[in-house]
Amino acid sequence: MPKDLGSVEQAYSAIAAFLVAYSFQILASLAILVIGWKLSGWMGRRVAAFARRKGVEATLAGLMGDASRVVALGFVIIITLGNFGIAIAPLIAAAGAAALGLTVAIQGPISNFAAGLVIILTRPFVVGNTITVRGVSGVVQEIKLGATILKNPDGADVIVPNRQIVGEILVNSRENQIAETRARLAYDAPVAQALEIVGRAVAGVPGVATAPAPEIGVFDLGDHGPIVIARYWIPSRDYFPTRFAVNRAVLDSLAAEGIALQPIPIPALR
Repeated sequence: MPKDLGSVEQAYSAIAAFLVAYSFQILASLAILVIGWKLSGWMGRRVAAFARRKGVEATLAGLMGDASRVVALGFVIIITLGNFGIAIAPLIAAAGAAALGLTVAIQGPISNFAAGLVIILTRPFVVGNTITVRGVSGVVQEIKLGATILKNPDGADVIVPNRQIVGEILVNSRENQIAETRARLAYDAPVAQALEIVGRAVAGVPGVATAPAPEIGVFDLGDHGPIVIARYWIPSRDYFPTRFAVNRAVLDSLAAEGIALQPIPIPALR
């Protein structure tokens, strides 16, 4: 029992001596770490806000803010470790070796991050654009380092890994999307009048873009009459409601002017 008590006293004395010798360094390091953490966050927000004021795209501005915050925090950590007398060079070498092994192990996510950085820097599209890539279409909601989030016409979120975008054929139709409405006229229908009616109907629907202007023409000559087509641009976010409204307006306008459509062919009886 006296030996145990002596060991406790020795440990207590060692701890007390350590606290007396290094208490100021510990408090100073903790203070530097806390203040540096706050300042790095403040610096990151200021850099992002400054970039946005200068017209930098929101995603790139956020990336610049995050990078400046990480760099500032790294300096704070180096200062804190140096205050304890810890050598930084061996830690940097160990971190480099660990980073190399980690890079080999997670090549997929790393390639997504690299592709995301390319997208943010080159800006082939921005938030709000309508893009089509690898058979997937939607309005860009958010561009992250790992993936790009789209909103398809059904309102569902589509998450596309960035490495599936970079290097692929990309269609960017900005805020609008092309739509087509076809009307199969009867052979004896006045084509010129029908084209004028369809043009007025399409132009009268709210949401149809005026630039580029709608294109109205005879698309083909079917077996039972000419096929009139209207090609027009509508907002991607309201694609289906606007297209439904255009179809209804064309149908009602042709019927009101007495323009006959092709009857449904009835197969001959044998």
